[in-house]
Amino acid sequence: MQALIGFTLLLLFQVLGEALSWVLPLQLPGPVIGLLLLWPALSNTWILQHVRAVAEFLLANLSLLFVPVGVGVIIHLDVLAPIWWQVGLVLLVSTLFGLVVTVAVLAGLLRREGDDG
Repeated sequence: MQALIGFTLLLLFQVLGEALSWVLPLQLPGPVIGLLLLWPALSNTWILQHVRAVAEFLLANLSLLFVPVGVGVIIHLDVLAPIWWQVGLVLLVSTLFGLVVTVAVLAGLLRREGDDG
């Protein structure tokens, strides 16, 4: 039951974010606004425990969420065949960029922790 309430909370925050993106002249997608609204709401222990329950469920079944994407790629191989090297290059560059940013953030946090200590 906790996961169901948590999922409902996540959907409510997303809908609220969508509504705000329509009403306000923000250049942010609704789900991002909803996530920004959820962040401070997680300080409420009731919300936190329900969202944690659904997050644990979703993370435990995360691999299932990639099945539709994999099927879509296999179905549309004829579309991807002429541009396979561009797609591969983008995947490689974005992965390397993500790794570099992660290392930079970790190094900054470790440096900051060393300064505090």
